[in-house]
Amino acid sequence: MPMPTPPAPLLDPALARSPRGPRAIAVRRDEAELRDTAMHRHARGQLLGARRGLITVYAGDRQWVAPPSQAVWIPPGWPHGLRSHGPYSGYSVYLSPAACAGLPSAPRALAASALLLAAVERAAAWDGDAQDAPRRRVVEVIRDEIRDQPQAAGALLLPAEARLQRLALALSDDPADTRTLAQWADWIGMAPRTLARHFLAETGLTLSAWRQRARLMRALEMLAAGAAVTTVALDLGYDNVSAFIAMFKREHGVTPGRYAPGGA
Repeated sequence: MPMPTPPAPLLDPALARSPRGPRAIAVRRDEAELRDTAMHRHARGQLLGARRGLITVYAGDRQWVAPPSQAVWIPPGWPHGLRSHGPYSGYSVYLSPAACAGLPSAPRALAASALLLAAVERAAAWDGDAQDAPRRRVVEVIRDEIRDQPQAAGALLLPAEARLQRLALALSDDPADTRTLAQWADWIGMAPRTLARHFLAETGLTLSAWRQRARLMRALEMLAAGAAVTTVALDLGYDNVSAFIAMFKREHGVTPGRYAPGGA
């Protein structure tokens, strides 16, 4: 069986490695297949995020599962990689080392504001390398947002331990999986108490809370795409719609109908 073709780099590796050139290079990519980019590093800082779906981002010793409402900032020289959960639709902005001055010096997940996303869209539409005043202002907006946006609330950390990470990635792929802690423990070959203790220590959440947050991320995505509340609840493994609505309102303060297009 032929080996699958690895995904094409989001940016020409020579440009990513070079500290020279434009202060910012923005790219967008929509792919029918999932993206699984191995750990690598480059001279430019990188802001990346999903336009649809969930992505897992590895940066140094930190790992996040990020929905479209969040982006991840990776300073120059930090090893990082990416994995999408399903077809990949995302963006990246590569900032020159000079443009990274004053920005966070360690990787972080941050809120992807409407202003940030609009600036990225504008930058991704540029042709050529001209750096006129309007473009410089857009780059400064992106820099300001990276520097000033708070750490993303609810960002999901992946555990570092290999077996726990395998479990977390499986839940990222399918948050509707309803296996119990004991069943997950058997699946990864770990004692249930050990799983519970180490998962909490590494992620800051119990396994059930982590799964619930992953479900919420997927629910927001599905609702924004126009899925009915009942469809979302059943697809995410809830036995009844009322339980899903109660959980959603407890976490977000409003019912899921408010997040659907045209929701009141």
